[in-house]
Amino acid sequence: MPAAPFRTRRVFATAAGVVALLVAVLLSLGVGARAVAPSEVLDALLHGGQSDAAQVVRELRVPRTLIGLMVGAALALAGTALQGITRNPIADPGILGISQGASVGVVAAIAFAGVHTLTGYVWFAFAGAAVASVAVYAIASSGRGGATPVKLALGGAAINALLLSVTTGILTTKASALDEFRFWQIGSVAGREAAVVGQIWPFLLLGAVLVLSVARGLDALALGEDVAKGLGQRVATVRIVGGVGATVLTGAGVAAAGPIAFIGLAVPHIARAIVGSDHRWVLPMAALIGPVMLLVSDVIGRVVFPPSEVPAGVMTALIGVPFLVTLVRRKAVPA
Repeated sequence: MPAAPFRTRRVFATAAGVVALLVAVLLSLGVGARAVAPSEVLDALLHGGQSDAAQVVRELRVPRTLIGLMVGAALALAGTALQGITRNPIADPGILGISQGASVGVVAAIAFAGVHTLTGYVWFAFAGAAVASVAVYAIASSGRGGATPVKLALGGAAINALLLSVTTGILTTKASALDEFRFWQIGSVAGREAAVVGQIWPFLLLGAVLVLSVARGLDALALGEDVAKGLGQRVATVRIVGGVGATVLTGAGVAAAGPIAFIGLAVPHIARAIVGSDHRWVLPMAALIGPVMLLVSDVIGRVVFPPSEVPAGVMTALIGVPFLVTLVRRKAVPA
């Protein structure tokens, strides 16, 4: 495809992604057990409305929507970076043990530190995710050949299995922590406090900057390590910077909303199918699609079985699987 028309297509696709994100935000603010008209949403946000609907929007749905935006973008960016770093099309934030590390941190916080609030979980989950990713990279980088994609995947699988056994062991001996941990583990943006937004946004910004800074390096790495080195890229630096960025993004996102699955796996493929394989376009597109998928999943979960809610972590898989299957059947996923 000629460069100019393809660039135009990318620009239009990005604009469409922005519009879809705005629609998803409006739905998240207006749809739920109590429907709120768009005019009332705008009145609550822009004019300080004092009605009951305005209170619901400002106190309950705005924090929920903000966390959905941030977590969706974080997991999508992290998944895109990890797929580029490992050159593994089925990589997601769990491949380096990040999600399971966060789970161990939360279990330890509940069982041993007496932490029982979401704002308290954030720091323990983030610390657990960071320790797990460092352990995986240390294992993969040891020995001959350094941190190759295969060694990273195998190291991640080993650490995942170890951390899962640790989590299960703690929950078995500390049954009182099971119900509280289950609420976090299922993955949801409901019930999150506004304070969580202020705690995680600096980490999300840092992670996004790190991942975006290695976009060219990820493009070169996709051609193979030897080619990337021939193009002047420092492969180890690209992997470390991108890996740290993905760890920060996933750690903060999982800490805030729990281990929401499938966004980090499916969104990068959808983004590449829309804008091609250039990571300078794929990463921003993923940052738009991820929040859309998470917010739409959350909205559907609110209304599918009223007055109960289906957590967003369940709905993301139900919505994301058909997209990914369609892409595979059409061979739209790059090899």
